[in-house]
Amino acid sequence: MDLIPPLAALRCFESVARLGAVTLAARELHVTHSAVSQQIRILEDTMGMPLFVREARGLRLTEEGRIYALEIRMALRDIAQATRIAQTRPQPSELIVATLPSFALHWLVPRLARFRERHPYYGVRLQTSLEVLDIREARADLGIRMGQGNWPGLGHQHLFDDELVVVASPRLNGGCLPDTPEAVVASPIIQCHDAPWTEWCRAAHVEEPAQMPVLCVADSNIALGAVLRGEGVALDRRSLVAGYLETGELVQLTSIAVPYPYAYWLCWPQRDALSVKQTHFIEWIREEVERYRTPHAAPLAV
Repeated sequence: MDLIPPLAALRCFESVARLGAVTLAARELHVTHSAVSQQIRILEDTMGMPLFVREARGLRLTEEGRIYALEIRMALRDIAQATRIAQTRPQPSELIVATLPSFALHWLVPRLARFRERHPYYGVRLQTSLEVLDIREARADLGIRMGQGNWPGLGHQHLFDDELVVVASPRLNGGCLPDTPEAVVASPIIQCHDAPWTEWCRAAHVEEPAQMPVLCVADSNIALGAVLRGEGVALDRRSLVAGYLETGELVQLTSIAVPYPYAYWLCWPQRDALSVKQTHFIEWIREEVERYRTPHAAPLAV
């Protein structure tokens, strides 16, 4: 440990080496020019070698200084990463669930109040991403994923299958809504990449929309937001629109629905036994899924 120079000196050295000037390093670190110069001298004294060549135009790294700067930069990044991991390490009373932003916003969050009522001693943290999160790397207790349910190293349980339905705001076109498949595909289309129209059109016995969509997005949240604003019709997952259909903020335009190819799964890191908080969440979400599947269940606040 005696070989480790002061951290302040290392930070100043890395900043000067990267930015090429003491003045710029001082500005980045919010210290004075003289403070940075002093830390560089302290580091060189500690190392017993010059790390910079002093020239009329400023400082230039020696070859030893250049190599040392690269190593110190990586070491400082490792320290920062270790600090982030320590700060985000879950507390015993914290339940971390990793899932998709759309599922979290439109299905899970409206139901979480009932979980908190039953288990008020847990704080829930949602880790959301459009990419499939590594549950272990994210330090999540549980994940809710879409797929086939065959993820190595994870326990899993099927939650429910989904389907695609066509929805619109009741304000679309001044309230004059399309009520036939032909009228639907002739309407302004809001297209989400994960909900192609092919299967729905086949089930409805109509050609796919010929006109260019008024909006194409990769995020279901954006598509749903545009539909709620009355900007067009969209083919979307029932799990995302069910709450809005119950409150009347959206209308299902036809009774035609087609299966969505990926189901929702609850998954968790495989280990000898589930923790108490994992068990509590699994029991609760099973009940919520049954409530969701049951017609005429109490509507949710959206």
